[in-house]
Amino acid sequence: MNLEVRTVEVMIHLYCRAHHGAAGDLCSDCAGLLDYAKERIAKCPFGEEKPVCNLCKVHCYKPQSRDQIKVVMRYAGPRMLYRYPILAIRHLIRSKHV
Repeated sequence: MNLEVRTVEVMIHLYCRAHHGAAGDLCSDCAGLLDYAKERIAKCPFGEEKPVCNLCKVHCYKPQSRDQIKVVMRYAGPRMLYRYPILAIRHLIRSKHV
């Protein structure tokens, strides 16, 4: 599985569990956001060389979805260090490269 997809998936699961009480499966809103994020990552013009979203020059999310994913990432990003440290560190390293 693509590292970018895995990172977004983990972040959305952390957020949904904390805010919507989803123990296993995602709520319908978060599942829709994850499907949308996977679709956008798959269609990224940069392919495997894709930068992290906040460093990307092409913002491919719709404004509403972009606002949703920002909220998710702000919540889940710091918490990933405790639950998924390797994935979080890889994401941090990628976010520091320009």
